[in-house]
Amino acid sequence: MTPELESFINTHKDEIDHRLPAYIMDLECPQKLKEAMIYSLKAGGKRIRPLLMLASISSYRQIEAEDYKAACSIEMVHTYSLIHDDLPAMDDDDYRRGQWTNHKVYGEAFAVLAGDALLTNAFAMIGSLSQADDIQKVKLMNELSKDAGAEGMVGGQAADLEGENKLLSQNELEYIHYRKTAALLQFSIAAGGILGRAPEQDLKQLRLFAQEMGLVFQIRDDILDIEGDEAEMGKATGRDEGKNKSTYPSLLTMEGAKDKLYHHAQQAKASLQSTSAYSALLSAFVDYTVTRLH
Repeated sequence: MTPELESFINTHKDEIDHRLPAYIMDLECPQKLKEAMIYSLKAGGKRIRPLLMLASISSYRQIEAEDYKAACSIEMVHTYSLIHDDLPAMDDDDYRRGQWTNHKVYGEAFAVLAGDALLTNAFAMIGSLSQADDIQKVKLMNELSKDAGAEGMVGGQAADLEGENKLLSQNELEYIHYRKTAALLQFSIAAGGILGRAPEQDLKQLRLFAQEMGLVFQIRDDILDIEGDEAEMGKATGRDEGKNKSTYPSLLTMEGAKDKLYHHAQQAKASLQSTSAYSALLSAFVDYTVTRLH
């Protein structure tokens, strides 16, 4: 990790961690629901998506206080997806980020509701951005609806479920992960461009960058599921093999998966270099993702 990226992460991650539960505390809703939402938001995590949004914004202008609200909105969407993924009907996980999953603490019904509430509150937060104009807000909501919904993350999760106990082709696997993993990264990075008033051509390149970055992230996840340390990761390893899920190592061998990892990292950087405001921070995020340990 470069010193610049390390400083950026340390500065802005602390701010995100501080603000996330604060945005929930003022909601008028049942106390148990509020506690369940905050429980998963405070469970930790790398905050990659909000950090990528802020890094994208910083390519075009200085980061302002209001930008944290937009950044926290995407972390709420990501957190909702994790709560629902952990449910018995989905991945049936007991631990997430080294602590009990939401449904193990609050029950399945409240876990579902906490996820629902986090998702819908994210749109409310975007709608309340005071420094974004109406056109920017509509663009952000349209992008989030697509990238988080049936054409994006939810569709990718559905395809992933249908792909269990099947031998998928590489194209089928990429279809899943362009949606399940890359879509929210795409929103995060494109949203940063929208808020930074990036040229339309830059937004196209930022989306391409995010798609490649998503595959880098997913391939590294597949590798860590085999080679990772459970204590470092905060969750069990080897679960993909136990579910007979197709992964990059299972399709391409571990060496082939690592080759593919570096290929998509280079493709991501190539897309980034085509923008009018090249971001050393976003480029450093690619290298960080390639070598991350959890």
